[in-house]
Amino acid sequence: MQNNFIKIAKIALVLVYLVIIAGAVVRMTGSGMGCPDWPKCFGYYIPPTEQSELEWQPQREFKKGQVIIVDETLQVAKSDFTTSDTFDAENWSLYTKHDYAVFNPTHTWVEFINRLFGALAGLGTLVMGIASFGYWKRNKKITILSWAVVFGMGFQAWLGATVVYSVLAPAKITIHMVMALVIVAAILYIIHAASERDQTHKADKMAKNLILITLIATLLQVVFGTQVRQFVDEQIMMYGDNAPELWLQSPDLFFYIHRSFSILVVLLNLYLAYRITKFNLGYSKIYWVLLMLLIEVISGLAMYFWDFPFSTQAIHLVMAALLFGFQSYLALEVINAFKTRKTS
Repeated sequence: MQNNFIKIAKIALVLVYLVIIAGAVVRMTGSGMGCPDWPKCFGYYIPPTEQSELEWQPQREFKKGQVIIVDETLQVAKSDFTTSDTFDAENWSLYTKHDYAVFNPTHTWVEFINRLFGALAGLGTLVMGIASFGYWKRNKKITILSWAVVFGMGFQAWLGATVVYSVLAPAKITIHMVMALVIVAAILYIIHAASERDQTHKADKMAKNLILITLIATLLQVVFGTQVRQFVDEQIMMYGDNAPELWLQSPDLFFYIHRSFSILVVLLNLYLAYRITKFNLGYSKIYWVLLMLLIEVISGLAMYFWDFPFSTQAIHLVMAALLFGFQSYLALEVINAFKTRKTS
């Protein structure tokens, strides 16, 4: 049963990371408002592919909640009905969550796929929660935390809705991203708690302090990065998608904080790797941390010096999430080394 549960938890973790990757693609393509409502998309379970599907037409059947675009506003069908030969405003109500009324089929389907991954991840964590009942007598923490993740995914879905309703308010996007990382850390804790303990790791107080500091630094760096992304989004709105050389023109303070803080993050992780290697502490995941960090730095430099090459924004975000994941598990290993030493 233990091996099956760990497999289920790992699948749930992969599905959560797929949502993060899909979200990065949404950000990269500017598809955040591809579906202006939630949880449906323009009132459909399967979103439209052509503009004509969102236009009023005579003698056409509409279901309650389906959306059309009229004079740059979203109009929602009040009930199931068939249109007559003329438009009757009495059959429609104005969508009041926001006033964004643009249809771009590519953006719509990118965002829709992102939501599908979110639903799949939610199902994966639910299966993990159900499977965790097998641990109730042995380790209640696993069951409790597994269900906390299930409810966390529900909260994350609600946050996604508020992001849409706010028309991608930067603060809400930041909270949405941080919550995703919290869920990742929780699932990693569950996997670690359910796994056999590795006795090869050596306890080292300096390493323990360093990994906790680097973990906090990475989380702060992600927050600073979302603020930089906000600035870039504003520049894209001003200069357009075809002028990436202007997106970082006269950057704001958060850009310089993000860039300078990255040096600290790199130095902390390098020193941690040096200490782990010098004293043969056995934490091999530090090399994955360094790899993620290297890709993160390269993608960041590429965006700045080579004007945002295709996919670098998505890679930068995904690597930050993976870096946080590896650091989180490394922190669990370091903490467990001290527990093992006390009980041995």
